[in-house]
Amino acid sequence: RSSWLLLAPLLTPPVPVITAPPCSLCPEGAHRFQWIRNLVPEFGISSSHVKVLSSPAEFYELLKVQIKTAKQRVVMASLYLGTGLLEQELVDCLEETLEKSLQAKESPNLRVSILLDYTRGSRGRKNSRTMLIPLLQRFPEQVRVSLFHTPNLRGLLRLLIPERFNETIGLQHIKVYLFDDNVILSGANLSDLYFTNRQDRYVLLQDSPEIADFFTELVDAIGDVSLQLQQDDTVQMMEGMEHPYQGDKVAYCEIANRRVMEVINSARTRQELLHAKTFHSSQQGSSLLSQQGSQASGGLKPEPDTWIYPLIQMKPFGIQIDEMVTETLLTEAERDARIYLTTGYFNLTQAYMDLILGTRAEYRILLASPEVNGFFGAKGVAGAIPAAYVYIEHQFYSEVCYLHQQERVQLQEYSRAGWTFHAKGLWLYLAGSNLPCLTLIGSPNFGYRSVHRDLEAQVAIVTENKALQQQLHQEQEQLYLCSGVVSSSTFEQPNRYVKLWVKLVTPLIKNFF
Repeated sequence: RSSWLLLAPLLTPPVPVITAPPCSLCPEGAHRFQWIRNLVPEFGISSSHVKVLSSPAEFYELLKVQIKTAKQRVVMASLYLGTGLLEQELVDCLEETLEKSLQAKESPNLRVSILLDYTRGSRGRKNSRTMLIPLLQRFPEQVRVSLFHTPNLRGLLRLLIPERFNETIGLQHIKVYLFDDNVILSGANLSDLYFTNRQDRYVLLQDSPEIADFFTELVDAIGDVSLQLQQDDTVQMMEGMEHPYQGDKVAYCEIANRRVMEVINSARTRQELLHAKTFHSSQQGSSLLSQQGSQASGGLKPEPDTWIYPLIQMKPFGIQIDEMVTETLLTEAERDARIYLTTGYFNLTQAYMDLILGTRAEYRILLASPEVNGFFGAKGVAGAIPAAYVYIEHQFYSEVCYLHQQERVQLQEYSRAGWTFHAKGLWLYLAGSNLPCLTLIGSPNFGYRSVHRDLEAQVAIVTENKALQQQLHQEQEQLYLCSGVVSSSTFEQPNRYVKLWVKLVTPLIKNFF
């Protein structure tokens, strides 16, 4: 996030909160979450295709291996690409793979599509654009670099706000890394910290062509309404496309909504037709889900025991699917169910806070201690950002205590020497179960920015498979192992002192975190 967040509220008014709860959950087992497919496509896969990664180094090595072995497509969506040696090595891997494709006897099939945020990717003289221009110059027919520019940054506002400040208005925040039919979902950006000592989450979906096709189409759709990087470091829109900040804002947002919803609805229709086909071809009494595995795939693939639901949030375009699903999960979580929720930036929306405090499930919320906040030790105004998060955390904890919910809602702070914390997501344990049957993983932080300002995507992974449930459980345990429980004494420590001006300013600027 930008290091200039604290002055942002002076620049643009906040967006009003809108919530829309969809249908209730069904009662039976893991299949109770099938209602999500009323909103988005449902992809049934084998749990053997899902691998949970645990470390930044593992994530980085996997990126390099996947790039080097890609034959058809590389699709990467991130906030930005860093400018260090590790990032240059990724670019070198792309160049090497593209060169091999070019030298192949057949026509070069490999296509590389990269989607970044315009403001973050343009920051500084050496930036994401300058890192990628050599690829565009060397492989103009195979490489596409799209830079999303929020339609909310325009006119006089755009002229007056300096670099870094402009990132507070809205960003492309989706993180998806896709290689042929393998997809990595994460909250990590393409930057050296995320490859070394910035803890995040990462899930690899292997040999999943339908899911890879969906995210390819999603990135293409956002790319089509984004600025296209040219070989001379200029940018331009695709011919005939409305401009995000020079054109009509309403028209642009309508076009963007239409493009993204086309991707979601067409994929959903394809999956519904698959369900209908397998249902009608199944024998009476056989289950729909078993038919998905045995008949739809011709018996060649293992029967699905895991379901992937892509959840998209793009409030600037009027798309609120992730918000609706998250609110429903929090609303419908039963008594004695346990929800482990983590975010690197603890700044929940009012709606999420109200649901956590007003529902029946047990909550274990993991957040960054001040020392592992990405802004810890920063110079100037940015150095006060960890204190602002402490103040927000203290306010929430006080509300928990006021409602006598300390046993049901517990805060835990991640602390690890030499590391920063960026993990986000949710694990849901049904009542009586020691293993999670659902996780959310992707880019959203559950805060106002994620819901209202930025482009976000995550997936809900629902599984009946005990081995995969164990993987997810171990991932959760490993993160929470580096944490301590928050109590009233936590806020009495000297490093939790919050200056008066920070307390006064935080309520005004929290909608920009």
